[in-house]
Amino acid sequence: MTICAVDQVVTDQYAIYQGDSCEIIRALPGDSIHFGVHSPPFEGLYKFSNFDRDISNNEGSGFWEHYQFLISELLRVTIPGRLHSVHVMQLPTSKIRHGHIGMRDFRGEVIRAYEDAGWIFHSEVCIWKDPVVAQQRTKSIRLLHKQVVKDSALSGQGLADYIVTFRKPGDNPEPVGGCFDMWIGEGDGPDPSKFTTAEDGRNWYSIEVWQRYASPVWMDIRQTRTLQYRAGRDENDEQHISPLQLDVIERCIDLWSNPGDTVLTPFLGIGSEVWCAVNMGRKGIGIELKPSYFDQARSNLAPLDNVSDGLFAEDAA
Repeated sequence: MTICAVDQVVTDQYAIYQGDSCEIIRALPGDSIHFGVHSPPFEGLYKFSNFDRDISNNEGSGFWEHYQFLISELLRVTIPGRLHSVHVMQLPTSKIRHGHIGMRDFRGEVIRAYEDAGWIFHSEVCIWKDPVVAQQRTKSIRLLHKQVVKDSALSGQGLADYIVTFRKPGDNPEPVGGCFDMWIGEGDGPDPSKFTTAEDGRNWYSIEVWQRYASPVWMDIRQTRTLQYRAGRDENDEQHISPLQLDVIERCIDLWSNPGDTVLTPFLGIGSEVWCAVNMGRKGIGIELKPSYFDQARSNLAPLDNVSDGLFAEDAA
């Protein structure tokens, strides 16, 4: 099937397409993607554009019908035994929209949607967020100290991020193996100088990196390390922009893909996932509906260009 995109950039290292991910993903061959990672619109929380095709403009059953089609397509294109990671959080409720202040289990809803499509729930990690920064950004009374003084029955903890990861059933034909060669996160990580030999040192360094990555809570993500996004804003319809931290994306890619693998994101945004994939020696594919985001992704990825075509060039229209 030919990829019919509004715009595209196809190089030897990555391919990005402007258009509806539900349409464009149907042109990708089955069992062709080694790993995927994305941050979906959080149903009802933010609006990203005025496009009627934008999944963030759907709520309730409309959102889940749209997203579940994409979830099924992600399963089709992923290689058996390989993984796809999703960035989610629990969502707040409000007195205006829901009649009460509280929370809804969006994380659980996403997990059940992937399981319903045939994915295996593989793992999850909680990512710490600073509640002071969250209160300043969201103005939530749940996080105000004066609400504790007034009536703490309405007070509650900040909402963490999660990476929930799913595996496509089947045997993985190409094992993802090898030691960790670098540390991704806040601080210097393990000290390689304390190891005696190159071979043993590499192994023990990798063990110490893994012991930190294996934690069910990641406390050491650099919250402000994100891709540049200022030019991605669109004054006519922009209501929200929130690039995922590069540390999170890079840890997932390092954990669950090999150099040379192809990494897919169906919500490219300003290009963070593809940028990380290419910088880590993988190939990237991204799809983005919104023109201003796509243009910013093009700008962010342009320094990575080697040649004018290559990856999937035969599929480009």
